Amino acid sequence: MYLLLGGAIGLAVGLVFAWPVQLLAATGMPLGLVAVVGVVVLVAPVAAVGTVAEVRSIEGVAVSALLTGRPEERPGPATTPRQRLRTAMLLVLHVAAGALAGAGLVIGVPVAALVAAGREATDGSPLLGVALSDARPIRLAVATGLVVVCLVGGELLGRATAVLAPRLLAGSPADRLAAAEASVSLLSGRDRLARELHDSVGHALSLASVQAGAARRLLSRDPDAAEAAIRATEHATRRALVDLDHVLGLLREEGRPGDVAPAPDLGDLDELVGTARAAGTDVEAVVAGPIAGLPALVSREAYRIVQEGLTNVLRHAPGSACRLTVDATGDALELRLVNVVPGSGAAAPGGGRGLVGVRERVRDLRGTVRSGADDDGRWELVVRLPVHARGAAR
Repeated sequence: MYLLLGGAIGLAVGLVFAWPVQLLAATGMPLGLVAVVGVVVLVAPVAAVGTVAEVRSIEGVAVSALLTGRPEERPGPATTPRQRLRTAMLLVLHVAAGALAGAGLVIGVPVAALVAAGREATDGSPLLGVALSDARPIRLAVATGLVVVCLVGGELLGRATAVLAPRLLAGSPADRLAAAEASVSLLSGRDRLARELHDSVGHALSLASVQAGAARRLLSRDPDAAEAAIRATEHATRRALVDLDHVLGLLREEGRPGDVAPAPDLGDLDELVGTARAAGTDVEAVVAGPIAGLPALVSREAYRIVQEGLTNVLRHAPGSACRLTVDATGDALELRLVNVVPGSGAAAPGGGRGLVGVRERVRDLRGTVRSGADDDGRWELVVRLPVHARGAAR
C-alpha cells in the first residue's frame, strides 16, 4: 500500500511535469541528456514539497501505518534543515519506488499477458523489442518470467523502502535523545498527576464515605451529630474540588501559571488534621521545627504523604486514634504516623495503591520510608525526607 500511494503521487507528478521532457525530446537533444533533464524536472518538485515541515509528520504516519506497524514511532514536523533534507530524500524515494512498482503492475503485467497471447504492437513491431518464437511454450515462459520479475521487483522495492524509510525519518542521535527525554518527562508527568488525583480525591471520598455512614446512623437519634457529619462531608468534597482544579490546571497545556490553583503543603496541615478529626478519627498532631522554611517541593510532597497516611487510617481503622509527628528540626524532615491501638490500621484487601504512591514520592526526593507493624503491633508509617535548602521559593 505504501508503494501504491507513492505510485499514485508519481503518476500525478508525471502528468503535470512530463511536457517539458517531451518538448526537449522533440528538439533532437541527445537521449542521455534528455533523461538527465527529465529526472531533474520530475524530482525537483517532489523534493521541494518534501522540505515542508508537515510532510515529515505525514510520511511518519504512512510509514508507521503501512510499513513498520509501529504507530508509537510517528515523528513530528521537521524543525531543522537536516530533518527537512532527510524528509525530502524520503519523499523522493517513496515516489520513485512507487512509480517503479506501479509501472511493473500497470505496464509489465499487461505486456506479459499480450506476449502470452501472441499479440504484437499495433505497428507490428515486437512488444519487447525482440522477436519471439511463435511457439506457445516459449511465449508462456517469457510471459511468466516477466510477471515474476515485476512481482519480485515490487517485493524487493517494498523491503528496501521498509528499511530505508524509518532511517530517513529518524533524527540525529541528539534528536532521538531529546525525544526520549520528552517521552520520559511525559510519562513522569502522567504518573505525578495520577498520584495527585489518587491522594486528593481518594482522601475526600474516604472522608465522605465515613461521614455519610455516620450521618445515616445518627440521623434519627442525634440530628445535630448527623448534621455535623454532613457538614464535614461538604467541607471534604469542597477541598477535593480545589485539589481537582489544581490537577486540571496542570493538564491545561495552554494555561497560564495563574490559572493553576496552588497545591496544598504543610501550611495546610491543621485543616487536613481537622477533616480527619471531623470524620471521627482521634488524631494527636505534634509539629516540631520551622515547617514554613521547608523547600516548597518537600512541603507539598510531605502534605500528600500525611494525607495518604490519614486516608489509610480512615479506610482501614475508622474511628481509631492515631499520633502524627512532623519533625523539621534536623537536616531531614521526619513524618511519623502511628496507630495508638495495636492491631489497627491493617491494609484491607484490594488496596495498596496509596502506599505505592508514597514510596514513589519518597524515592523521587531521595528519602526513606518504612510502613508496617512496630514491635508493639501498632501500624506505623515513618518517612524521612532530606532537606537540602530551607527558605526556598514557595
